[in-house]
Order: sequence, then C-alpha cells, then structure tokens
Amino acid sequence: MHPKNVHTKPYEFPSLVRAHPELSTYTFINDFGNETIDFSSSKAVFHLNKALLKSYYGIQEWVLPKGYLCPPIPGRADYIHHLADLLSEENSKEEINGLDIGVGANCIYPILGVQIYDWHMVGADINPKAVAAARENVLFTEALQKKVEIRHQMDNALMFRGIIRDGEYFHFTMCNPPFHASEEAAVKGTLRKLKNLKASSDYNLNFGGQARELWCNGGEALFIKRMIKQSVMFKDQVGWFTTLVSKKENLQKIYKQLDKLKAMHRTIEMEQGHKKSRIVVWRFE
Repeated sequence: MHPKNVHTKPYEFPSLVRAHPELSTYTFINDFGNETIDFSSSKAVFHLNKALLKSYYGIQEWVLPKGYLCPPIPGRADYIHHLADLLSEENSKEEINGLDIGVGANCIYPILGVQIYDWHMVGADINPKAVAAARENVLFTEALQKKVEIRHQMDNALMFRGIIRDGEYFHFTMCNPPFHASEEAAVKGTLRKLKNLKASSDYNLNFGGQARELWCNGGEALFIKRMIKQSVMFKDQVGWFTTLVSKKENLQKIYKQLDKLKAMHRTIEMEQGHKKSRIVVWRFE
C-alpha cells in the first residue's frame, strides 16, 4: 500500500468495535486466534466500513441503500494518496478541485478526498438513487457539505459533458469503471470471489453492487476508451484525467487509444495484499 495509507497494518478490531459497537455483531475469532469478520458478508463489510470511517476519517454517519457497492476503504484511500503524489509534482498552492466519475451511492472518493487532503470534490453519477444516497452521505458531515457537490449525469452516453460546466477547472478526474462486460460475467466474478473467501452463505455480492456499478457493454476497456475520446473536449478544463484499470490485459488497448489522440500518459502501479491494480493518468499538451 501507499506509505501514507493508515491501513497498512491489519485491522485493529477492538478499537474499531469501540468506535462502532454494531461491528461486534459480525466479529469472531478465527482458527489462527485472530479477531476478524466474514468478508463474504456485505453486512459485515458495511459495518467494518462504518467503523473505519468513524475511527480514521471523522465520519460519524454513513448509509448505503441495499444492494449498492460497498467499497474496500483501504484500496480507495490508496487511489487518493497516489493522486496527491501526482498533484504534488505541479507544486501548486491552489485549492484542489477533483471530479469523481461514477461516484456511486457510497460517495467514498469525495469523502476521502475531503477528509484526508481537504480537496473540493464533485461526484457525478447516472443512477438517480445513487445520486440521492451520495447527497445524503454528504449532508451527514458539515465538512463535506462545504466541500462536496453531487451532480446527476442525465445522459448515459456522456461522462464529462453535462457535468463539467463552463469556466470550471478540475485538477484531476478519477474513475473506478465497471470492469465486467455483462451481468453474467459480473455474477460469475462474484461467485468466484465468494469461493476464494470460502463463503458458506447463499449467493451474496461480496461488496454489494448494482449491475450498473459492476458491468457495462464492452467491459472496462471499452468504457475507458470512450472516456479517453470524450476527455479531449475538456483538455483545457482538466489537469490530469485518471482511471483505475483492474485488468492488466486491457492496458495495451488503452495505450493505443491514448497514443492515437496524442495524449501524454503513464501508469501508476498499486498493490493491496494479493490484489494488484493500476491507475492510468493522461493529459493533453
């Protein structure tokens, strides 16, 4: 993990339970004598997230509609810290403005951006229920009310148009794109996760997740290629465009699209435990 990430050590469940007593319902001692939770249970992960947000980020209330993506916070924090490193290269003293494409009901990237680095954040989403939930999460915390705005993207073919307004400038955009190409693939991926976690429960999304959050036609590669094409129109209003790339095999398709449009780009590798991912960043001169 990024060296600035506060989650580099194993979870300290006793202190997390003190911060959020409801978590105790889901903790148990495993065969190695360690306190843990069942990570295949979306309810357990939800309450772990509430405990983490209370303990480390000053967020006393956070909600999530049933079935929506419940993110692993340590990995999300890593993305934020790597963006901070990227921005530090500019040596800018300006207040930082960031845009999260596909903010989701959890609103986690704007929350972390504000609470860790005091950035101003805009979150955009196509799903009206997700937009409503994200706005509710902002309203719970005064610091977020002053720094976060949630916008509804009305056209599912567009990513930046209708969200970035005339005269606005964002130092970065970020995105955690849908990585499956179909609902069937998303279900198979979830079942594989549950098998790896040795889950004994019935079918259950490991981190929740509405279909739109987990898959789109063409999958991750096509989604990002569309984003790159549309980013050209906003090259003067964004410092760095960035996106997570889950599947390494998609990188060459993404690089080809970036080279075609003469974009400067590079890849930032990330690793959390056994999981490896990366952030692709680009800009236009």
